[in-house]
Amino acid sequence: MNIAVCAKRVPLSGGRWELTADGTEIDTSGASMGFTLSPHEECAAEAAVQLVEEFGGSSTVITVGVADSEEQIRSLLAVGIDRGVIVETDGGEWDPQGTSSALIEQVRAGSPDGAYDLVLLGTEAADTADFQVGIRIAHALGWPVVTNVKGLKITDGVARCERAVGSYREIYEVSLPAVITVKDGLNIPRYPSVPGRIKARKKSVDFIAGERPAPRLEKVKLALAVEEQRSAEILGTGTGNGADAVPALVELFRTIGVI
Repeated sequence: MNIAVCAKRVPLSGGRWELTADGTEIDTSGASMGFTLSPHEECAAEAAVQLVEEFGGSSTVITVGVADSEEQIRSLLAVGIDRGVIVETDGGEWDPQGTSSALIEQVRAGSPDGAYDLVLLGTEAADTADFQVGIRIAHALGWPVVTNVKGLKITDGVARCERAVGSYREIYEVSLPAVITVKDGLNIPRYPSVPGRIKARKKSVDFIAGERPAPRLEKVKLALAVEEQRSAEILGTGTGNGADAVPALVELFRTIGVI
């Protein structure tokens, strides 16, 4: 079984995000900005590794992004993905149509081991949350697609996919080749081991020049979520110490509505 995993280098969600001056992009120029992969895509890579271990074949991770994405690609090679492909961009954010078009080209090209039987992606990009790329790939290829998958098992060329819907599970069965987008919780991604990192250095990562198609979607503006303001009030020495400070503490509780 030959599997393609589509992944994206995204800013660390725990860091402080800033926008560019025109408000249309995340400013990644800051020295403190770190990068990672979304948990959804880590689960997709883990699923690919497990399926190759079960059925044989090979796995390839494909990304559309800057050359520095190699760091994230190597992290997936260290957990068992066999090969990496980077469709290199100039650093600008491609819209879902442009991104899916580049990925479709790579999926159609196949791997050195032959045509792909399965394409796995995270349900959404962790930064832009477009929810579109997997569906666009499937539509262009004419393959079935199941999204938001939290359970996956393949038997005799048929993928049994479980989707979480509230407290229920929807079950879909699709024949391969297929496109499946997965969510965090599908599995527990393994941590790259030292031997895995050493092996990853020797694995192939191909760089392919990406040609951005003319955008047909217009991004008007991004907006950062409103930050929750938190503060702490320190009762000074003027309020007393020990039991003497209790009246001031009670008054503070009244002020904030606790009592």
